[in-house]
Amino acid sequence: MKCCIVYPHYSEYHASKCASTNRGTHRWELDVHKMGSKIRIVVASGMSVAFDGALDDYIQHLRVERGLSTHTVDAYAHDLARFAGCLADAGVALTQVDEATVAAHLVTLSQSGLSARTQARALSSIRGFFRFLVQERRHPVDPTELLDGPRLLRKLPDILNREEVVRLLDAPSGSKPNRIRDRAMLHTMYGAGLRVTELIELDLGDVNLEEGFVSAFGKGRKRRIVPIGAHARAALTEYFDQVRPRWAGPASRACFVTARGKAMTRQAFWSLVKRYARAAGITKPISPHKLRHSFATHLLTGGADLRSVQTMLGHADISTTQIYTHVAGDHLHKMHERYHPRG
Repeated sequence: MKCCIVYPHYSEYHASKCASTNRGTHRWELDVHKMGSKIRIVVASGMSVAFDGALDDYIQHLRVERGLSTHTVDAYAHDLARFAGCLADAGVALTQVDEATVAAHLVTLSQSGLSARTQARALSSIRGFFRFLVQERRHPVDPTELLDGPRLLRKLPDILNREEVVRLLDAPSGSKPNRIRDRAMLHTMYGAGLRVTELIELDLGDVNLEEGFVSAFGKGRKRRIVPIGAHARAALTEYFDQVRPRWAGPASRACFVTARGKAMTRQAFWSLVKRYARAAGITKPISPHKLRHSFATHLLTGGADLRSVQTMLGHADISTTQIYTHVAGDHLHKMHERYHPRG
């Protein structure tokens, strides 16, 4: 069996390791398009055409009907391609997959040294696949229905304190065009609690400076309206007035562009966040998402209610937002101990 995943036109991706055996080969390809680029998942194996067709249909379902991001679709496809390879090695057809088959695959992942989180994601991918097949009446039962994934310890998000956020936002000072743009991007991300993909995919119609809000497409291509404060509005106004008209072409709709007129990328923004963090003297590990964590925690410690924060973050489940209450709770305990006469 040979299993490869190839990502043309995506420099941020890397081909996965390939393993080969002497089994017969059958080749299938899945194309996932986004913004003119393509992810091509190629698996050569002993798998049946039935499995290949089912997987192809499921990937298209994730992309078109559920509107999942390319990165999420890629993760599902990677997990299922690995599962397909294991089925091929064991000589198990799609119709023969049962609870024991999936459990054995999870044991194999565990023995190969993969983390509990990766194992849990693999089970989630397989479960979603078979639920789709059952719904489409292409498989009689969901073999994962009674399976439990590995127990995960939920890690508390690491955040920047308020002083560190101020230093980071002030780091791109000055009147150089790139610094004006970077300042606007940092203020917008922290001011609205955006994911990095949501930030770089903003277009001109998504920013309303007069009313003070941005409209972001979140996971599942769900749109939400998030207010931005005076600092972010001022930074954006400066950028729109002084920089973007000089850099962006007449046909460009991207909000944040480079000096060459192209839309900013995730990698470029990640790099500038790390650069400005160093300049601000922030020594803890930094990432764009840490600004989103900080946004949520600072709102809760400031007295915002959980439902409002959930709405602004675009979380479908409030339990995802509740993780920030633990961080905010730690802060309140420290404040109580510090200032209360009986603390």
